[in-house]
Amino acid sequence: MYELLETIQKIYSKQEAEILTRAYYFAKTAHTGQKRASGEEYFIHPCAVAQILIDLGMDCASVAAAFLHDTIEDTPVSEGDIQKEFGDEVVLLVKGVTKLDKIEFKSQEEEQAENFKKIFVSMAKDIRVIIIKLADRLHNMRSLNFLSKERQQRMSKETLDIFAPLAGRLGISQIKCELEDLCLKYIDPDAYEFLSTNINAKIEERRKFVEFAVKEIQEIMNESGITGEVFGRPKHFYSIYKKMKKQGKTLDQIYDLTAVRAIVDDIDQCYELLGKIHKKWKPVPGRIKDYIATPKPNMYQSLHTTVVTDFGQTFEIQIRTKEMHRMAEYGIAAHWKYKENKDVESNFDTRLSWIREVMEWQGGVRDSKEFLESLKGDVYSSEVLVFTPKGEVKSLVKDATPIDFAYSVHTEVGHHCVGAKVNGKMVPLNTTLQVGDVVDIITLKSSKGPSWDWLKIAKSAGAKNKIRQFFRREMHEENIKLGKAMLEQEARNKGYNFSDLLNPVSFERIQTKLSFSTVDEMYMAVGGGIVTVNQVLVKLIDVARKEAPKVEVNKNVITHHNSSGDVIIKGIEGLLIRFAGCCNPVPGDKIVGFISRGRGVTVHRKDCPNMKNEDANRILEAQWSGKLGTDYIVGIEIHANETAPVLQIVSGICAQLDLFITSVNGRIDNKLRIAVVNMTVKLNTAGDLDTLLKKISAEKQIIEVFRTVT
Repeated sequence: MYELLETIQKIYSKQEAEILTRAYYFAKTAHTGQKRASGEEYFIHPCAVAQILIDLGMDCASVAAAFLHDTIEDTPVSEGDIQKEFGDEVVLLVKGVTKLDKIEFKSQEEEQAENFKKIFVSMAKDIRVIIIKLADRLHNMRSLNFLSKERQQRMSKETLDIFAPLAGRLGISQIKCELEDLCLKYIDPDAYEFLSTNINAKIEERRKFVEFAVKEIQEIMNESGITGEVFGRPKHFYSIYKKMKKQGKTLDQIYDLTAVRAIVDDIDQCYELLGKIHKKWKPVPGRIKDYIATPKPNMYQSLHTTVVTDFGQTFEIQIRTKEMHRMAEYGIAAHWKYKENKDVESNFDTRLSWIREVMEWQGGVRDSKEFLESLKGDVYSSEVLVFTPKGEVKSLVKDATPIDFAYSVHTEVGHHCVGAKVNGKMVPLNTTLQVGDVVDIITLKSSKGPSWDWLKIAKSAGAKNKIRQFFRREMHEENIKLGKAMLEQEARNKGYNFSDLLNPVSFERIQTKLSFSTVDEMYMAVGGGIVTVNQVLVKLIDVARKEAPKVEVNKNVITHHNSSGDVIIKGIEGLLIRFAGCCNPVPGDKIVGFISRGRGVTVHRKDCPNMKNEDANRILEAQWSGKLGTDYIVGIEIHANETAPVLQIVSGICAQLDLFITSVNGRIDNKLRIAVVNMTVKLNTAGDLDTLLKKISAEKQIIEVFRTVT
């Protein structure tokens, strides 16, 4: 630990070294008497975290925060103490890393989700928070062998799900690779042991091959006047493990266990060397990747190619400039390590754009677990690089659709999207985009906004949450009414009175779990489809049983019938009720009500084909009330002799019945030699349709008449 102080004196300025030395002794005093699971002094841990950050080239405030990062959580030291001693910048970094140990959580999963949400909020304010957290996790993983097997597994899975992908997203490959290998050691120890034993067994053979490859590439460079260095790099275990799992291959079938890396002076030399290497050795089709022209989302740049030697040995070559190499190794930390370099400075903002995007949509995610799942999806997924019509590269998640692309351009482009062209051709909005596609979004200012179905089509968390935010804003009042009605209906279905279940005590119990601040917010979330009816109701029933045992299931609960217009929907009051255009129900038809999220209740015929595959929980009992007040349009088709005056006959009957014809379309079927007339008629009463059909069919020149679905 004292060697660490000597390193600080060499690297940092006199003033900075004095601050870091004070932070060192402050933390040492605070952690006095504390031990790690290994039995070592606890202070070893903050020193190790500080050393990792020094190796990354981080600034004075970050290293000071590393020394102090566990003091607020694990010692009597307060935020005020740190602020007084080290100032606002350091205390904000320490607070960003500190866990939420003072909040009571109902489950470990909830605690983990809330912690990650806090890290991201802090990250948006200062990216150094996550870099300190990554260093903290790296040292904890290095000493994981002293913990129980259960904790080893839990921490390794958490690290593999969140921290390693985050390190990758920030471009810090050295931390990402080490974290992944350490996770594999505990998640699948047999596989780790197998790889370790078998790869090391052939290490001498591979060393000789690497020496051969390096020598050959160096000769190519010398002959071409390309300056730079070439060296071999063994691939880390987890990347080999993933390839074996994904491709179903044995270790013997994985040929590129070692990569050779060439570092040259400029981009022109990168492409020149690639061409010369392909001239010497045959490249493997589909394994040439140009990350210089189209960098990864974390701004990683390099040329990758896999080649086959004359004697059949396959290996990978990576070609990059010195600047690209620094960025690949240190990622976002290069902003501090090489701060005199202008390219590093400009790349810094580009790397942060992803963080800003996450924070933009996280504001609309109230549930921490939902935030965590969304984050996993966006961070861990493979990227798909596509282009705008102007040639700008957009990085999207795997299986992304034009909707994801539209929202990645701008929120308003997404909201007003009405169609898409991919490579010049019109495509459905659920089309899966492929690498290299050119996507053009067609927008319409008069568009009313996204469809709720887009939530099933969109793949990125950002797009989904922007769609949800739109519905929260646009459908606020309607969703409150609908959500309340849905909860009341489902409560009755389960044998409860909703008003008994929901009270100030029960709402207080569930609002933290579901992140609601008001009852109306809960109704709105249910009505907008943000949470399901059962997510709320099951928790309310659970609270009712624990807090108020007197609330029992009442098997004789009477369902109230509330009418709207001339249709009765069980359990619905004050909501918009409209009639489906797909089946045009009319009085006398057997009907059901279907809860259309954000649009009230739609009445369908019970035998409507569109109802077959819908969610049964959203289908309500419905019946005709006999009251008037809504126009019912019915379609009929008439077959008659080809010379019959059909329109005259039908219009006369409609006039007798005081019915209004709304449309007519007629034709002659030359094959059958009959007249075919389709028309729509507005009815007045439930019995009008039967009367109309009987009177028309009674005419001599009419062959048949029947109702149609319009």
